[in-house]
Formats: sequence, structure tokens, C-alpha cells
Amino acid sequence: MSRIKPARLRQLVFGFYMSGMMSLLMSGVITFINTGMDSEFIYRWMPAFFVAWAVAFPLVTFIAPMAVRLTEMTLGPAYKDGKRV
Repeated sequence: MSRIKPARLRQLVFGFYMSGMMSLLMSGVITFINTGMDSEFIYRWMPAFFVAWAVAFPLVTFIAPMAVRLTEMTLGPAYKDGKRV
């Protein structure tokens, strides 16, 4: 049986998907802006995507809890349990 807590597992899976989607989209946009669209585009995009994802996944996993705390600090006074006070 796994020793990973469900909340931690959920955070890791979320980070995996979020970092993958953001890396795919952002590397595609930046590659397009820098080099344009031609028959070699995909061959430039995919390596950029894999590098971006390799960096993004650990960062998202580390930064997500800080982003949650900052969001709660920002909205905390105005919202309680997801409802406007």
C-alpha cells in the first residue's frame, strides 16, 4: 500500500498535468514567435517542450503550495469557505 497521502498524490498529479499542458502551449507559442511556422516547426517545438516540462514539473510541484497560500492571503479577508463574506 502506498505511503503517499491522497492530498499529496492529488497535488503531484495536478502538477504533472498542469505543467505538461502549460509547457506544451508556451513552448509552442514561443517557438512559433521565434522561428515561424514551416515544415520543421514540430522538430523544433518538441525538444523545447520536453526541456520546458522537465523544468516546469518540479517547479510547479514546489511553487503550487506557495501560490495557494498567497491566494488565501489575498482573498482570505473577503472570502470564507469559498463564499463572499
